[in-house]
Amino acid sequence: MPGFEFFGALERAEVQDVLDSGVLMRYGFDGMRQGHWKAKELEQALAKRMQTSFAHTVSSGTAALTVAMASAGIGAGDEVILPTFTFVASFEAVLSLGAIPVLVDIDDTLTLAPEAVEKAITKRTRAVMPVHMCGSMADLKALKAICTKHQLILIEDACQAIGGSYDGKPLGSYGDIGCFSFDFVKTITCGEGGGIITNNKDFYTHADHYSDHGHDHVGTDRGAEKHPFLGYNYRISELHAAVGLAQVKRLDDFLAIQKRHYHILEASLKKLEGITLRRVPDGGVQNYSFLNFFLPTETLARKAQKELVGAGVDACFYWFDNNWHYHTKWDHLKELHSLGPVSEEIKKRVLNEETQNFTASDHWMGRTVSCLIKLSWSEEEVAHRATTLHRVLDTILTEA
Repeated sequence: MPGFEFFGALERAEVQDVLDSGVLMRYGFDGMRQGHWKAKELEQALAKRMQTSFAHTVSSGTAALTVAMASAGIGAGDEVILPTFTFVASFEAVLSLGAIPVLVDIDDTLTLAPEAVEKAITKRTRAVMPVHMCGSMADLKALKAICTKHQLILIEDACQAIGGSYDGKPLGSYGDIGCFSFDFVKTITCGEGGGIITNNKDFYTHADHYSDHGHDHVGTDRGAEKHPFLGYNYRISELHAAVGLAQVKRLDDFLAIQKRHYHILEASLKKLEGITLRRVPDGGVQNYSFLNFFLPTETLARKAQKELVGAGVDACFYWFDNNWHYHTKWDHLKELHSLGPVSEEIKKRVLNEETQNFTASDHWMGRTVSCLIKLSWSEEEVAHRATTLHRVLDTILTEA
């Protein structure tokens, strides 16, 4: 991770096909495009790889989340349960539909704690959205049982975990609908783009129409298409889809490289007393895009991250203080700093979130250090990184 590290001839060839046709838009211009339909091809490849009946591509991971929720009928006043550790796009997508993001605690999976989800459910709750952060997944079996019990929709935000699996199913395919991001720093990239997968035909049809101004896409005359319901523009372009088409063909190769690099680094940690790895639920296989581990205390975690970066272990993160990914830095959400007015329902629920106690999340995130796994490392670079990782952490733990 990320896929841009291995841009090559396959990506250039797919993009050149689009440029040669002269059609950059995914819809229409049938005669000009010379049979080239990159977005359609990407959707077919994605559905096949993810073992789902349907796939639909859009302009970003944020768009994927927005369209997925809209396609499932989520809107004004509905509550969607989210983890305290995610990217800001998760709650942005919820708010854009007039729905209400409800933050709940994570556990040692670094994702939604099922018991916290159960406690947060109200009569307004419509969906639970686990976010498979840093390459691994939530306790999906437990979350699915909760959703079944309360008749809720299970939406998998697998934007950071494409290629992982749970109970033999690709992440994103276990719930009712799953979402991916194909932005520039994801395991496979379109530059900008996102994907939705589902086995629900109605959700797919809704997504297809909603993401293109409500067009029903019946027939070959775009100007004659009808609009069965309101929609917006979340279309992917053919240029972006072309890059993604090349990259999705390489996904399993990328995963194999990440797994090899991950296990070398992981082995260097297993020799250290006081270091524990993030829990991967039974039946789960991560995509190995991050090595996530816990230090004994928050103070040691902060020190470890700083000293690892100082020793040359780049792309090493302390998420607790990150502006984008953890609740402690989301004042713009907690205080509803909006350019326009928001509904009273959102105000009542979200403004109350600020007073909630997320010490259970802080217990885990405060002690977490995450190291990105790069595809382009040489064998020597991986070995050196493993040695440095062990040396720095061993010194910190010994001196503690």
